[in-house]
Amino acid sequence: MGTLIQNGTVVNADDRKRADLLIEDGKISEVRAGIDPASHTIVDATGLLLLPGGVDAHTHMDMPFGGTISADDFLTGTRAAAIGGTTTIVDFAIQARGTRMRDAFDIWRGKAEGKACIDYGLHMIVTDLGSDAGKQGLHDMDDMVREGVASFKLFMAYPNVLMVDDGTIFKALQQTAKNGALICMHAENGSVIDTIVQQTLAEGKTAPIYHALTRPTIAEAEAVNRCIAMAEIAGTPVYIVHLSSEDALNQVREARDRGLPAFAETCPQYLLLSLEDHMPGKSFEEAKYVFTPPLREKKNQPKLWDGLVHDHLQVVSTDHCPFCFADQKVLGKDDFTKIPNGGPGVENRMQVIYHHGVNAGKITLERFVEITSTAPARIFGMYPKKGLLAKGSDADVILWDPNAEHVISAATHNMRVDYSMFEGWRVNGNARMVFSRGELIVDGGRYIGVEGRGQYLRREARGGAWQ
Repeated sequence: MGTLIQNGTVVNADDRKRADLLIEDGKISEVRAGIDPASHTIVDATGLLLLPGGVDAHTHMDMPFGGTISADDFLTGTRAAAIGGTTTIVDFAIQARGTRMRDAFDIWRGKAEGKACIDYGLHMIVTDLGSDAGKQGLHDMDDMVREGVASFKLFMAYPNVLMVDDGTIFKALQQTAKNGALICMHAENGSVIDTIVQQTLAEGKTAPIYHALTRPTIAEAEAVNRCIAMAEIAGTPVYIVHLSSEDALNQVREARDRGLPAFAETCPQYLLLSLEDHMPGKSFEEAKYVFTPPLREKKNQPKLWDGLVHDHLQVVSTDHCPFCFADQKVLGKDDFTKIPNGGPGVENRMQVIYHHGVNAGKITLERFVEITSTAPARIFGMYPKKGLLAKGSDADVILWDPNAEHVISAATHNMRVDYSMFEGWRVNGNARMVFSRGELIVDGGRYIGVEGRGQYLRREARGGAWQ
């Protein structure tokens, strides 16, 4: 006996069709019209879209930063993700300097164990390749690939905290050329930015707006160009996280036009929020919008949407890293550099991209599925298990109501944070029911699954096979 979803429209990245979908033993066993109902449990999806569960490839649950810890742990964060239609996340384990990657891997598995409500994978943030010309760390990378960590993140920003030099980046790129994993880059020129920051503070400029003004788009573009060049020399793909500006996008587009395997994501905040509207320099409330890269001028938004349409950008992730305004963001009341960087978004990604993308005519429904589910699943070694509604795939299925009206608000959201970046926004389109591996875990906006049911995903290092 399985679960038969009838009368809906099944949407994948490459097509849509009226069909029934049968779930058996946690997998999709059939997708076609006229499946015999037999003794199955029937779910009527009349008027609804059946979408692959969302894949958010960039979250930071239970993450230490700036003397505090992100407000959502793996319980509250993944529960909120599920309610919003996301059934898989890829979070980040952070290697502390002087430690082995295995230590970070074990710590983050421990953070998620017994808490994660949906399936999760881990990227590894590399801060230290160790002694003996980095060989220890390079061996650690291979060890992590065997554990299903198919991607590594390196920082070109945050000097003396997370930033590594170009030599370290290049060695890591060379290693992934051998082991098939993917390097993810936080691309900003950290040394230049740090100089501007110190000069700005010396002038007595401490308000949140200066977080944005000290991180110019050209500093992002320069770093994107540099890391793509290093990847080209190493002969391996590279993935740019949270790309925020036209200047940076131009570098990715030019590389892809030359046939290079350069990939990039953007985030809802860069597509929908702006410096002019949300950080005009009038109050400390603007600390709610301090994340890195920062908010950009509104003129960048249509360029980023265009990048999604033409596949210069492949993914929309959230960079979900929430800090409460009342007792965390206020740590930077007198110094913008002490404001914890990050914002909430994992619950609202699917809603805002559907409303402002599909409903607004910017992207097709199929492209919506591609950038929120299929592409991240494919790029990060989870496809076709995730990101696809087809026989044999995990039964991660959203019953999406395209006509549902929803008002986003901190008063009603499920993330453990005291504000919303999209407060008061009205959206049309929302998840009515969410299945994860065949289990109904969300019904009518309520999480009804078992806490801690999420499984660790051993992702596949794909070599050059991401497209």
